[in-house]
Amino acid sequence: VQLQASGGGLVQAGGSLRLSCAASGSNVRINVMGWYRQTPGNQREMVAVATNTGTTRYADFVKGRFTVSRDIPKSTADLIMNNLDAEDTAVYYCHAQTMLSTYWGQGTLVTVSS
Repeated sequence: VQLQASGGGLVQAGGSLRLSCAASGSNVRINVMGWYRQTPGNQREMVAVATNTGTTRYADFVKGRFTVSRDIPKSTADLIMNNLDAEDTAVYYCHAQTMLSTYWGQGTLVTVSS
């Protein structure tokens, strides 16, 4: 499974961004798909994920600002981020989990200026 992420960039505090991820290369069923993020010196942390049954899970720091969605037939996952603040600055990674493996995209940088 290859994951191609897009949509990062520079945004002012209070603004919004949409990240998109497309999976390709395999017919294996993806059970969970979503987004993690990482800042220098810190571990990668979960932001938001969605299962193939429609269940979503969010990190506490999202606080209702972000929405994750999946288009299962298209093998895509989007993350809409609203009311961004400087602490959301990070490299965001698309994540996909099948029954046997975990896959990561190349990462897309989100920079929030205060």
